[in-house]
Amino acid sequence: MTRTRKFLIALSIAVGMAGAGAWAKPEPAASTVTLAPTQDQSQAAIWAARFLTRWHFKRVALDDSMSSEILDHYVEALDGERLFFLAGDLNEFGAYRTKLDDDIYEGDLSPPFVIFSRYRDRVAERTVYARGLLEKGFQFDVKETLQTERSKAAWAKTSDELNDLWRRRVKNDWLRLKLAGKEATAIRETLDKRYRNFETRLKELNGEDVFQTFLNAYASAIEPHTNYLAPRSAENFNMTMRLSLEGIGAVLSRDDEYTTIRQIVKGGPADKTGKVKLGDRIVAVGQGASGPLTDVIGWRVDDVVDLIRGDKGTTVRLEILPADAGADARASTIAIVRDKVKLEDQAAKKRVLDVPNGTGTLKIGVIDLPTFYHDFEGQRRGDADYRSSTRDVARLIEDLKKERVDGIVVDLRDNGGGSLSEATQLAGLFIDQGPVVQVKDAQGSISIEEDRDRGVAWDGPLAVMVNRGSASASEIFAAAMQDYGRALIIGENTFGKGTVQNLVDLDQMARNEKPRYGQLKMTIAQFYRVSGGSTQHKGVAPDLKFPATWDPKDFGESALDNALPWTSVPPAKYQSRGDLSTLIPMLEGRHDQRVAKDREYQWYIEDLQSYRKTRETKELSLLESDRRAERDEMEKRKAARDAARKAAGEAVAEAPTHDPKPDNGLDPNEQPIVADNRDDEATGRPDVLTIEATKVLGDAITLLRGNSELAQRVKSFTLVAEARRVN
Repeated sequence: MTRTRKFLIALSIAVGMAGAGAWAKPEPAASTVTLAPTQDQSQAAIWAARFLTRWHFKRVALDDSMSSEILDHYVEALDGERLFFLAGDLNEFGAYRTKLDDDIYEGDLSPPFVIFSRYRDRVAERTVYARGLLEKGFQFDVKETLQTERSKAAWAKTSDELNDLWRRRVKNDWLRLKLAGKEATAIRETLDKRYRNFETRLKELNGEDVFQTFLNAYASAIEPHTNYLAPRSAENFNMTMRLSLEGIGAVLSRDDEYTTIRQIVKGGPADKTGKVKLGDRIVAVGQGASGPLTDVIGWRVDDVVDLIRGDKGTTVRLEILPADAGADARASTIAIVRDKVKLEDQAAKKRVLDVPNGTGTLKIGVIDLPTFYHDFEGQRRGDADYRSSTRDVARLIEDLKKERVDGIVVDLRDNGGGSLSEATQLAGLFIDQGPVVQVKDAQGSISIEEDRDRGVAWDGPLAVMVNRGSASASEIFAAAMQDYGRALIIGENTFGKGTVQNLVDLDQMARNEKPRYGQLKMTIAQFYRVSGGSTQHKGVAPDLKFPATWDPKDFGESALDNALPWTSVPPAKYQSRGDLSTLIPMLEGRHDQRVAKDREYQWYIEDLQSYRKTRETKELSLLESDRRAERDEMEKRKAARDAARKAAGEAVAEAPTHDPKPDNGLDPNEQPIVADNRDDEATGRPDVLTIEATKVLGDAITLLRGNSELAQRVKSFTLVAEARRVN
């Protein structure tokens, strides 16, 4: 799935949360406001085209051929699973196939808005049809299936074809809820609300959303990691990189017409009041201690967020309807002083695990790094406490050293990257000066990003965990640690993203005083390992492999359209720290013997195989007997595992469990708010792969401590002396 498609789906399927009102027969969709491009958007498109054609690493002309690609990517962004458009619609859109390039240069953005208008009409038709099916319900003793993968399917020629497809989809939704124990009345209410909210969210999309989706279609038609960010999206991206914002410290979501408190940031302004609770509904927002309250019922969440955000030290007032109160209950007004809020969910964290090594116990520190972040704005201002992944990891290393750990595992699983400079600086915590990554620009010039600081934060035993979701900056860091022989790389082959993006502020280029044009995240270079090879397509291969979670054809750089090819450059001049090649076969042998007897690890492999088999299945049975048998088998397997854990004297609730949860029939954004937060807290338990990675590093430490000749050959890290340990 492309990012552009994900983007629009995320916006348009932001349906309500828990709770459902009375079900009502559907009525034809009310008329919606006609969307049209603005002059600013026309100018932004022209500026974007200038940069994309002249300065992108992969220079591609904006011509008839590219116009055709843009059209295909835009249609995919709107209807990638081919659930709404008809073949006749696509034939009509064909009139734009060789015109979009000229339209962009001429500032005429009407075609994408015309296409979006048709999309909105088609969604309204399907929503009315889907809701209409709910009154009669379904019989589940008919042998039929639902096609689950339609991205390559033929476009439906008639509404009757789409109706049959949607009948099966609604039937599947109903069956999921029925298997979860819901009664018919509750199922009708839940599904009617789901489909109604889907259309409501779609109607709320504005011209900026349409324009951003279209320009992203152009960007992704060139290369998959190039994006356009409209002004609001650009600010949100920058906040993510800073890991901070100024506001009240609450995550908001939509529940019917209400904006709801989905999550409260611990220690944030909202939390400190003691008056804001999960599930509370915001009905109005006021500025300052006495400013007028603005009714926000029915507003888009991001519009409400804009009202609530503000400068540190200022006051915002929220009129709140308690979570457990009825719609007619009395609302209360809460004044909150805005402050700087740290987005700790994406910050580096640590834990220490005890690992038996035969004669005693080793202490292994685990540092989880979800992304490579850097508050460049705070650094420019001279803020002493500006956030960066390297600064945070350095602090955590000092904490772990005080805890006398024997080794450290850096967990980069599902870390999609971030700042290139952060990857370089993070590597500098573990190597004493030297090149980290080579960068080749569009002109073919090669520069070297290197660690120039003397000394290291940690010279002891080190491992890096990666998986298919580890990309970009994660691959730079992992590749450097591997090339220097500094760390064991454990896990599965990484994503394979070997390109460098730079943010181009179109408003700055056009000298606009206020944000009007947005930003381009544009590929400007390709990076290479110090050994000369690229991570593009190939990724970083681990020294010790864990089972693969994804097939490369389904996920990774090799699965993306228009990805750049693999190439290489001459190696940089660097001094390897050591050679782990002699050690790795020994570690593999111990790992294989251990996991063969590890009950949790074998269960993990069993679940992974089942998951991959399910992914390869392109059809879903709509026979209740088939689906109930599958559910019963899963619940039986879960019960047997829990019984085995209890028999072994383990606390089931605290086990590092990977067991799949029974489907409750709800979409992710329909899950109960309190349950969601409990699940988030539960993720703090170490998973089976983390535990095994610490054992692998423990094996390395034990082998090297017991064999000085082997340690001399490996030379990859300084062993922590037993005398430093505090038992």
